[in-house]
Amino acid sequence: MLLALDIGNTNVTAGVFDGETLVAGWRLATDAHRLTDEYALQLRDLLPMKGVRVDDVRDVAICSVVPQLTGVFTEVAQVLFGAEALVVGTGTRTGVRILYDSPRDVGTDRIVDAAAAYHLYGGPAIVVDFGTATVFDAISADGSYMGGSIVAGLQVAAEALYQQTSQLRRIEMVAPPTAIGKNTVHAMQSGFVFGYAGLVDTIVGRFKDEMEAPRATVVATGGLAQIMAEQASVIDVVNPELTLHGLRHIFGLNTETPAPQGAVGGSRGAVSAERGDGA
Repeated sequence: MLLALDIGNTNVTAGVFDGETLVAGWRLATDAHRLTDEYALQLRDLLPMKGVRVDDVRDVAICSVVPQLTGVFTEVAQVLFGAEALVVGTGTRTGVRILYDSPRDVGTDRIVDAAAAYHLYGGPAIVVDFGTATVFDAISADGSYMGGSIVAGLQVAAEALYQQTSQLRRIEMVAPPTAIGKNTVHAMQSGFVFGYAGLVDTIVGRFKDEMEAPRATVVATGGLAQIMAEQASVIDVVNPELTLHGLRHIFGLNTETPAPQGAVGGSRGAVSAERGDGA
């Protein structure tokens, strides 16, 4: 079995795959101060709760935007599973050609999402990730990563408003009964949920125009994907585990039998043909 780990700024999303099937999943709090043993113990105790034995996990794939924890979870893979983790980064085969001005500036989670979206739904596609930031990514018809857009996530924006005002409070991020709020909580929920739905519709519409792809598949992922999909009119598919599926796909690309010497492709580390700058 494969353990896929998406280390984000707020959560560490973990999933166990048996072949192509996601059989178990968890969300852990991201804490850059936690030690290897602490996360190892937590995973050791969580696996049996979903019917997975520690010995069942043979491989680990990691996508991380928190450098302090990348090494921690690499050590967890070694200590708990005796596995050398595949950490997605420069040199990893992803199947995605990056057209960003500076390909190294693109977060690995965005590339993993792009690989997953193209593998699962084809191209052109647009991914909207409702995480700590709300991130939009454009994938062309041939699977190239074209670029995207970033805005503060709903929870981050709501927390900033709470911190900077005297009378506003923390709210549950759900849709209120009406756009015209009759109390402060509903007024804030209207602004965030309906306001961000309008933001999603507008940015996706602009993406489709610039991509010249009016039928591009729009995939929502992240913790608030389902809530926002019910309000934004442009979302076609909700897949909260998109990044985990991308990690499983990329792990497969990097553990295939290497091509004969001199042939195009190869195993782990062949990335030059995927980069937009040819480096």
